[in-house]
Amino acid sequence: METLHQSPLEPAFVQDPYALYAGVLAGDPVRYWQDYGMMAVFDAHNVAALLRDRRLGRAKPADQIAPVPDHLAAFDAVEQHSMLDLEPPRHTRLRGLVLRAFTSRRIRSLAPDIDEICTDLLDRFPRDSAFDLIPAYCTALPVRIIARLLGVPEEKSADLLRWSNAMVAMYQAGRSRATENAANMAAAEFAAFLSDYIEKRRDDPRDDLITELIAAEEDGDRLTRDEMIGTCILLLNAGHEATVHTLGNAVKCLVQSGTDPSALADQQIAATVEEVLRFDPPLHMFTRFAYEDIKIGGHILRKGDEVALMLGSAGRDPARWDHPDRFDPFRQTRTHSAFGGGLHFCVGAPLARLELQIGLQHLFRRFPGLQLKETPTYADMYHFHGLNHLMVTV
Repeated sequence: METLHQSPLEPAFVQDPYALYAGVLAGDPVRYWQDYGMMAVFDAHNVAALLRDRRLGRAKPADQIAPVPDHLAAFDAVEQHSMLDLEPPRHTRLRGLVLRAFTSRRIRSLAPDIDEICTDLLDRFPRDSAFDLIPAYCTALPVRIIARLLGVPEEKSADLLRWSNAMVAMYQAGRSRATENAANMAAAEFAAFLSDYIEKRRDDPRDDLITELIAAEEDGDRLTRDEMIGTCILLLNAGHEATVHTLGNAVKCLVQSGTDPSALADQQIAATVEEVLRFDPPLHMFTRFAYEDIKIGGHILRKGDEVALMLGSAGRDPARWDHPDRFDPFRQTRTHSAFGGGLHFCVGAPLARLELQIGLQHLFRRFPGLQLKETPTYADMYHFHGLNHLMVTV
């Protein structure tokens, strides 16, 4: 197996990882990534297959579970109840109960809220100077929607955002002790807030997700308070982070490519969003552990080993897409892996798609002449892939 040497902290790589992906895809798409100390799989076929392979999972093998350091106790208390890192039968039980609350009806019912929040945010845009679209729109929209979904006051949005950013930083390359301390504090504060809010909803039910999670039941089984806290935090951290990045990446793609406005028409917007997710996805790497020896191409992934599934590279695989480095909202739609796959397919994908479709339509219908005022740059946070700033004028 060829060895790949590429620091995920190198600025040039962070700004354009696709050049490396193209080079790997031109040869053997399975490499040993020295900087991560694990096998990495870059092609669309193998990534999609491994995401669905039950011989792989997110939970660490029992012999690799180390004691949790004291400074991460609060963070770990949340992670223990996160579907993201659980496997059956516990994952099956928890996901089933969550889906009883997080229904397609509830997601569709948020469309008027998304419309309202988009209009409010767009009304606040400065008309006579450049401004950063990331905090003004791309960040503000999903965090306010999550607040409404959960049923917590929108004035808590700043806290939700702060907690989310601190906790998600744990999954980025190059985390430090300061990162860990901040994440642990955020987890403790977030869990305390949600615990109090859950108790309030037990006594005062409302039409919100927390009330639905309290009521969710299957064969007499209900979510515990800790499971509800873990679920709410996962919905915010995973759903919010991905939507922020995809909105920013989408605006960049649409403006820089001079995309025809018809890409935003009602009958086309869904395909446009899928092309953004393929072309410039918000998450580039998702890891799994092998629960038995698995053959991948001509290589063997050994039981207990961790493997990196390269979602960002899979979306640019020329074996699956013609001219994969061209942003084309009108190309024939094919399934991508930006939302994962298998048991861990993103539970919030329908909501993210709805927010992206409505958010982009509102933005470009109100401001069809939106222009970039400087070259956008990506934040230094690989495995996530989103813009640091997006300076625009309207």
